[in-house]
Amino acid sequence: MATVTVRDLSRNTSSIISDVVKTQKPTIVTKHGAPVVVVMAINPGDLEDLVLSKAPQFLQDYKDAEDDARNGRTVDADEFFDQLDLENS
Repeated sequence: MATVTVRDLSRNTSSIISDVVKTQKPTIVTKHGAPVVVVMAINPGDLEDLVLSKAPQFLQDYKDAEDDARNGRTVDADEFFDQLDLENS
């Protein structure tokens, strides 16, 4: 995986982005020798999934939902929507 410094990124942003898009390989950006960010190509259709995959609250909610499903704490969809209708009446 390629590595560039923050200074290199600021001086050659367009070129670095073009390389990442062309090769489909991420580039690590370092500051004072430590990695701080990654520049990576994305499929616009996957953007929401990418953002959510890093959102702490979403990850916790997903884990809780999996735990509920695993332990049988679920409701039928019709029952759920009926309850929503009652709450919104």
